[in-house]
Amino acid sequence: MVMRPRAMGLSSIRREVLVSAVFTALLVASILLLPSLLLTGSTGPARRWPSFLSPSTAAEDKEQQARYPVRFAYLISASTGDAPRAARLLAALYHPANTYLLHLDREAPAEEHRRLAELVSGPGRGGVYARAGNVWIVGRPNLVTYRGPTMLTTTLHAVAVLLRLRRRWDWFINLSASDYPLVTQDDLMEAFAGLPRDLNFIQHTSHLGWKIKKRARPVILDTALYEDGRAELIRPVNITTNLRRLPTAFKLYTGSAWTMLSRSFAEYVTMGWDNLPRALLLYHANIVSSPEFYFQTVACNSRRFRNATVNSDLHFIRWDNPPKQHPLYLTSRDYRRMLLSGAAFARKFREGDPVLDRIDRDILRRREPGHFAYGGWCSDDGERGGAGAGALCSNPQEHGRRGAVKAGAGSRRLKAMLTKMLSPRNFRRQQ
Repeated sequence: MVMRPRAMGLSSIRREVLVSAVFTALLVASILLLPSLLLTGSTGPARRWPSFLSPSTAAEDKEQQARYPVRFAYLISASTGDAPRAARLLAALYHPANTYLLHLDREAPAEEHRRLAELVSGPGRGGVYARAGNVWIVGRPNLVTYRGPTMLTTTLHAVAVLLRLRRRWDWFINLSASDYPLVTQDDLMEAFAGLPRDLNFIQHTSHLGWKIKKRARPVILDTALYEDGRAELIRPVNITTNLRRLPTAFKLYTGSAWTMLSRSFAEYVTMGWDNLPRALLLYHANIVSSPEFYFQTVACNSRRFRNATVNSDLHFIRWDNPPKQHPLYLTSRDYRRMLLSGAAFARKFREGDPVLDRIDRDILRRREPGHFAYGGWCSDDGERGGAGAGALCSNPQEHGRRGAVKAGAGSRRLKAMLTKMLSPRNFRRQQ
């Protein structure tokens, strides 16, 4: 009679130990398997984002890009009335191995947003964008204030999106709808194929000059950061002088707002593992024309990136003397100087200016405005009258040879400029 309760107690203990062991095994298994489950379950991220429009798949992206030596990720920014120019610029820049993100300001009419969305996902341009699946549109665009920090946050937003899309690219390039390329994408790929992938092309200087009084010291507020439907720069009335001292914790740099950033630097300004990018972003929230300061100041104050920054924005830009707020519009009179500069891009152009048609015809070899620029992906044999010389390809996989790069004179001009900039005599001296 005494032994029976003891037997029942031993049996109960055995059951508790068994149940505990089972739960422990399940817990260990779940911890070990959870990372793999999270990784394998995240295919096709863009399709789950209601704020972005694109039909691409990760498998197609990887297969398409694996054959090309270098790839680029573009941000094309446009404002009200710029949708046609953005569409033309996209066609001039297009290559199936690259990645493109279009941002049309929130204040632009709904009709312009609709036309761009139809261009990307519809049968426009022969349905190439929809087939290749490498063009995205920001479906919930930002409200952008000219010369305000919202211009900078829009660029950083685009960098984060392009990293999140999980497509392979080596450099990020930000352009506006008033820019235009002076080389084909095959020329660009050929020129950059042999360069170190950690180089950043950021025009910069520590000589602030007139910008100290006009931009660096004034304190401003961008209403687009905290008010819905209002994009305006204001100066707070509760600050008596509206001026602040120049920083002493870091050195301030300025330069062009148009940059080419390496992927490693893009990841750095997005994630900021040593907190410098975040601290500088807060400082630049109240500075006039912050896109002309932020990337320069981050790169030149970072020990990792200060010696990998080329002092150039790769643009041909013509200014007044002394420079004014905006650069001069480029015309046919500037065509020869644009060519001799060796630059990859130029700005700024009026919509429909005849010089754009000449660039299309003589440099990009586009037969018609609706055609793409000449390239190996889109040509069978241009010399023999095939689908080349900028023909409107109906499918990137049906024309040309996938992975073929057919560089021309633009590549030689760009290589000559890069060789001069990266020579030991010039590279360090201009930093």
